[in-house]
Amino acid sequence: MSTCGMSAAPAPRRYRGRSIAERQAERRAALIEAAVAVYGDVGYRNASVKAICEAAGLTERYFYESFEASDDLLAAAYREVTRRLHDEMGAAKRAAEARGQNGVKAALKMYYTRLREHPEAARVFLVEIGGVSPRVDAVVAEAIANSVALIAPAVRRRGAHELVAAGIVGGVIQIALDWIASGYARKVDEVVDAALRLCAAGER
Repeated sequence: MSTCGMSAAPAPRRYRGRSIAERQAERRAALIEAAVAVYGDVGYRNASVKAICEAAGLTERYFYESFEASDDLLAAAYREVTRRLHDEMGAAKRAAEARGQNGVKAALKMYYTRLREHPEAARVFLVEIGGVSPRVDAVVAEAIANSVALIAPAVRRRGAHELVAAGIVGGVIQIALDWIASGYARKVDEVVDAALRLCAAGER
């Protein structure tokens, strides 16, 4: 097809070698990182847009460039935190299985170890997250579904009802909530063993 008479589309504007879209993505990522830190310090409900923007080194006008409201940022932060955690759990599971060890146990140990190492984030993304908004609830449900392959793989392979798998994941989370409420009174290995028994019971 001839292109005679057609002008080429203008190239995207760039600033210091980065396009507008790239800079927007960088600002969004900075806000998410800042939100995780601020939520951990003061909790979600005490975290203002202004405080998060200041932590990100951005003015407040950039907040609404990426997010509709505060719960939109909370959902994005939760999704990012759980993605990283699932990546670590998956890596631990694969490494254990390569050594002929229990992969689910390794994934659970990584999960509970990270909660213990980051109690502020654990409080926000497990305790405070519930009931914030339908938008956030949907992201939490998505994360639970993504956890099935990590901690209830046999249930999924057998084609059991999805509610069974979700129940196992919910039980693992409830163990975490009780552990947090106790001030992490039990050792990580004890908590892992309790969760592992729950997973094993669900696979019978």
